Amino acid sequence: MAFNDLLKQVGGVGRFQLIQVTLVVLPLILLASHNTLQNFTAAIPTHHCRPPANANLSKDGGLEAWIPQDRQGRPEPCLRFTSPQWGMPFPNGTGDNGTRITEPCTDGWMYDNSTFPSTIVTEWNLVCSHRALRQLAQSLYMTGVLLGAMMFGYLADRLGRRKVLILNYLQTAVSGICAAYAPNFSVYCTFRLLSGMSLASISINTMTLNVEWMPIHTRAHVGTLIGYVYSLGQFLLAGVAYAVPYWRHLQLLVSVPFFAFFIYSWFFIESARWYSSSGRLDLTLKALQRVARINGKQEEGAKLSMDVLRASLQKELTLSKVQASAIELLRCPALRRLFLCLSMLWFATSFAYYGLVMDLQGFGVSIYLIQVIFGAVDLPAKFVCFFVINSLGRRPAQMASLLLAGICILVNAVIPKEQTIVRTSLAVLGKGCLAASFNCIFLYTGELYPTMIRAATALLPETLGQPLPDTVQDLENRRRGKPRHQQQEQQKQMVPLQASAQEKNGL
Repeated sequence: MAFNDLLKQVGGVGRFQLIQVTLVVLPLILLASHNTLQNFTAAIPTHHCRPPANANLSKDGGLEAWIPQDRQGRPEPCLRFTSPQWGMPFPNGTGDNGTRITEPCTDGWMYDNSTFPSTIVTEWNLVCSHRALRQLAQSLYMTGVLLGAMMFGYLADRLGRRKVLILNYLQTAVSGICAAYAPNFSVYCTFRLLSGMSLASISINTMTLNVEWMPIHTRAHVGTLIGYVYSLGQFLLAGVAYAVPYWRHLQLLVSVPFFAFFIYSWFFIESARWYSSSGRLDLTLKALQRVARINGKQEEGAKLSMDVLRASLQKELTLSKVQASAIELLRCPALRRLFLCLSMLWFATSFAYYGLVMDLQGFGVSIYLIQVIFGAVDLPAKFVCFFVINSLGRRPAQMASLLLAGICILVNAVIPKEQTIVRTSLAVLGKGCLAASFNCIFLYTGELYPTMIRAATALLPETLGQPLPDTVQDLENRRRGKPRHQQQEQQKQMVPLQASAQEKNGL
């Protein structure tokens, strides 16, 4: 009996799966908010230099006397005149009228607060020569995403998915609230980095925990559900950011709910598949029997015993003492190939996706409107992706979504900036394709990597209808084309041989 058969025995997709999947997926609504939060908390309002403190605007001829105009007739954001360009000269006789000599904004800036009354840009003057610091804040957040995926991915494979998720919810809540009260830019960046670490782990382990508790035929449904919840978060962010235009309040609002997620996450049931792959047969039995009770399958749960599990999960128990690590990604040929292919997929999708969604002000339309449009395009894109995944397979869906996204982005690069509607339309279409690619790659990664290292395309194998690999050996067998039943027979033959070897060695 394979693990998928055990899941069916205790209810398949029952009350437990519906409740736990819902509760595990719910935090992803705010995950989308955090990922693109700086579109609003770090928005750049229209600005120009502040005139000198001793300037008399009524005498000098108004603000125009101090601020030069650009080619479009708008105030220059980073320069001012050293002296007023008309009106009376300074009383001390210094400075000539009409010299048109400019200087940087030594007295700070004045901001248009009509749309964005408070952002980190206006609070810490992240404009002109300090503009790169704004990008640094987002780069540090994404650095946290990278570090979190590596560190917490390793911990999830060693400590379990549930414990890591509990820690991540608490870390997100605390670091997000601390960022909201940050006294300076450096402290803000530090806590944003910590938020990125925990949110990356939440994203990975949400998919992992849900996939490991679901039968084979429902995995694409779960992946699509996760994608739609993330899209819902994009709609939510647009509304909340519009209603709460002050960056500290907005940062606080999207962080506090993680305390609630932290509290109810203690009731999650750890992955029985992870228990079995870790050699904890007693905890595997408890988890399956608890799920059977919740699903109303007490009789089926009572039929399970340690002996039944030993007979059913011989392979997991035989190889549970083999401690796989990230080194296996490069040591094992099958894993190395997967790792390189998936790494390129993740890089291409993430690089293009965040390049689009983190520059909403560059489209020249309302930032709130474009946020809603970017969320809306996900709905049909992920719906089409779902049918392609289920009918043609994961590989065609992955290839098609990336190919279409690449075409849209390349064509957009040669369109003149004046054609705002065309550029925005291509960007929206490309973003929808990238969202579909994300939907597929999350599912693909969870299905391709074995259980023991799961929390770490044309060349990728198809996984439609395939059981999840539990060990590196499963992956090697799949690469060589061995049928599943042949793999199980091979594992059954290994058990008595290993037991005999242990007896000879006096173990």
